[in-house]
Amino acid sequence: MDGQTQTSAATGVVVDIGREHYRTEIVAAGHAIVADEPVGVGGTNAGPGPYELLLASLGACKAMTLRMYADRKGWALERAIFSLRHDRRHADDCEDCDDPKARLDHIDVEVQLVGDLDQTQRARLLEISEKCPVHRTVTGDLRFNSTLVDG
Repeated sequence: MDGQTQTSAATGVVVDIGREHYRTEIVAAGHAIVADEPVGVGGTNAGPGPYELLLASLGACKAMTLRMYADRKGWALERAIFSLRHDRRHADDCEDCDDPKARLDHIDVEVQLVGDLDQTQRARLLEISEKCPVHRTVTGDLRFNSTLVDG
């Protein structure tokens, strides 16, 4: 990435892909990340793919939200482990789907809570994890505004 691109990353995320297959350089809040695709689909497997990064963002937000809530309540949450998976499933059971061959994106989240917590606390922590900002963003009314700029 050039100096001008890196400077722009201070206020957001900059993603830069060249001609090296799908290897993509990302600068987020001054931190460098490499994303890529697996070798089987033409990438070099130099980093996680876009869906893994999405899952990582979602899992990190859920974990941080849980930690903040448990700390504020003074609950004995020692550790929270989130395992996330993304896949597309047939929409056979979707009454509102126009195309019977449609597939729906699914994210499965398994949450392991470690600590001296009762069942009420555990249930509340699961509920709170579903209210993290990233979860609400991806399940809410999300809109994009893309603009071409001179390069």
